[in-house]
Amino acid sequence: MITIGEAVATALLFAWVVFVAEVLTRKLYAYMMRRNVQHYVAVYYNRKVIHILTGGVVALLVPYIFATPVLPLAMAVLLAVFLYIPHRRGKIFYWFQTEDNAYEVSFCIMWGIVITLGWFVSEGNFWFGVLPVIFMSIGDAITGIVRNIIYKRRTKSWWGNLAMASFSIPVGAVLGAAGIIAGAAASFIEHFESNPIDDNITVPLSSFMILLLAKIFTPWLLTI
Repeated sequence: MITIGEAVATALLFAWVVFVAEVLTRKLYAYMMRRNVQHYVAVYYNRKVIHILTGGVVALLVPYIFATPVLPLAMAVLLAVFLYIPHRRGKIFYWFQTEDNAYEVSFCIMWGIVITLGWFVSEGNFWFGVLPVIFMSIGDAITGIVRNIIYKRRTKSWWGNLAMASFSIPVGAVLGAAGIIAGAAASFIEHFESNPIDDNITVPLSSFMILLLAKIFTPWLLTI
């Protein structure tokens, strides 16, 4: 049963995501342009800001607000459509989208799918799906920001992965040894991608599978 409180919270969270994507990061882009930051560097920073303030913050709130993943999944699907339409129309949100990929769309889809699957396989424990999403949202953002600072462009670097691991491994401890292993694996796997399979797919999926396998074969490695 979906409560009125959940419906109101969903509307507020959706509005927050749209505000970050449509207002906050556009202003941040304008500020970076005034500081003579290169266009693609500014775009990449904005993508990571969105990762943290939308995907990360909302995921952290999900276990405290929702009883089921129905509304979080619906919100993720609506946001995926919202972000895909500019690509389809050829009029992208230039301050955080790029014409050569639609990775932000796969981000939304995986966000919703992994949180939903995690809730089902753990019989109602949201953290089982939220943790892999946190690796994707905040952990990946950290590695991207570090790479952007060092190289001033979108590229892969083990320095970024090391930064991601410094966040993901201790955070993974919330689910025990299996979570720590999942955080380490996510930090390693993020280094590799092959368009159209990007790290927004491989990071949450691989870490989720590690948690699932631990639940089936080595439940003593999980604290849920």
